Amino acid sequence: MTPKGDMTRPYWDMAVEPFLDSADMRERQWDKLKHRLSEAYSRAPYWRRRFDVAGVDPQTLQDREDFARRVPLFTKDDYRELAEANHGDMRKILFELMGGESNELVAVAATSGTSGDPTPYPLTSRDLRLWGELVRRAVWRAGLRPGDWVLQGFGLSMFLAGVPVCMALAEMGICAIPVGAEASTAALLKYARLFRPRGMFCTPSLAEYLIQTAEQEDIDLGSLGIETIFCGGEPGAGIPSVRARIENAFGAKLLDFAGGLGASCGCEPYAGMHWLVDDLAMMELVDPVSHELIPLNEGAEGLAVFTPLEAPGLLGIRQTNGDIMRVHTKPCACGQSGWRYEIIGRNDDMLKIKGVMVYPAAIEGVIKAFVPRVTGVFRIVLSEPPPRVKPPLRLRVERGDQLRDADLPSLEKEIVETMQRKLKIRPQIEWRAAGSLPRSTKKTQLLEKEYQA
Repeated sequence: MTPKGDMTRPYWDMAVEPFLDSADMRERQWDKLKHRLSEAYSRAPYWRRRFDVAGVDPQTLQDREDFARRVPLFTKDDYRELAEANHGDMRKILFELMGGESNELVAVAATSGTSGDPTPYPLTSRDLRLWGELVRRAVWRAGLRPGDWVLQGFGLSMFLAGVPVCMALAEMGICAIPVGAEASTAALLKYARLFRPRGMFCTPSLAEYLIQTAEQEDIDLGSLGIETIFCGGEPGAGIPSVRARIENAFGAKLLDFAGGLGASCGCEPYAGMHWLVDDLAMMELVDPVSHELIPLNEGAEGLAVFTPLEAPGLLGIRQTNGDIMRVHTKPCACGQSGWRYEIIGRNDDMLKIKGVMVYPAAIEGVIKAFVPRVTGVFRIVLSEPPPRVKPPLRLRVERGDQLRDADLPSLEKEIVETMQRKLKIRPQIEWRAAGSLPRSTKKTQLLEKEYQA
């Protein structure tokens, strides 16, 4: 951990962050990657078998392109096969992935398990350093400092963004208030009024839910003292209407903290998330189908692939979480270091309608632009397993509580025409009353499945 030092410095780690995305940093990445691969090959049975099957000797890899060409992706299906082969015994699974280092674990977290069983994030002290440095670099850039208090509204039960974030904040001298998404919105607001934190971590869904609760209880969110909100787990800061609603309600800046190892800077218009950990992890883009490497050039889009350079447990080697990203390599208007990325969808959520590929996040962006005539809450209704959808795509959309019945036809026409123009689809809208669709303080499930899985 970097000593406190000058509180006015622009970066948490002045020895690393000014040099992100530099030629020197890429050379350091390659040196660390070679060591990481050799370490995995010698210590972890699973990676040794995987490399042997692929005909890869880590010592003979020539460069990053050779690594990307010869080492296969580690996908959810690969993890599922490993879990089945070990009958779901987590200790055996972790030994396969980490070898003897599985005895060095100091914490365990997991994904939310929204598409099946949760995927574990076993954390050694080295893994906590990677995750902790991301958190510390992000909050420092946002202006939070030792001595500040932060309300933790992400799920605390096993979530990587829960307890491990609290641990990272504590390491830099920031006080986390661990209320968690498991608590009620009333409880979160109560503790926010009691402690008046400068920052808050939560999903965009929870932030919007807090707005709804505050309106019902006549609470002025702007009086809570929250200046910065870090949102993750689902699209938020990147959707202009969502960002405007949350920022206006809280009187705070909304920043993305999601989908990789970065955070947004608050530039207007939204400039994506800065990748903050060149020294600790490497990200690639590949074609979602062929898995061919896509150069990280301005505007490039592809499936994100991650490899930690030091941490043995947090992520696998060339592991993908399914995020489809668009990268930006031009300097950011904020002047901060690190190339940037936007999450434009998830590979396993992609829908194909008459040959047109559409991601739920893109549909959400259109729907939420019509708030307050709609509440912003909606569901995509599927009668058959995705990705292919027999048109028209069915959407259940909550109308705004002040919208007149007579205004529904014209609003529906506007929404359909906007989706036709932006997404090349013409959905069928099924209107629902305001407040009738389920809310969530965690990740909102946008897909409603009417078929048997």
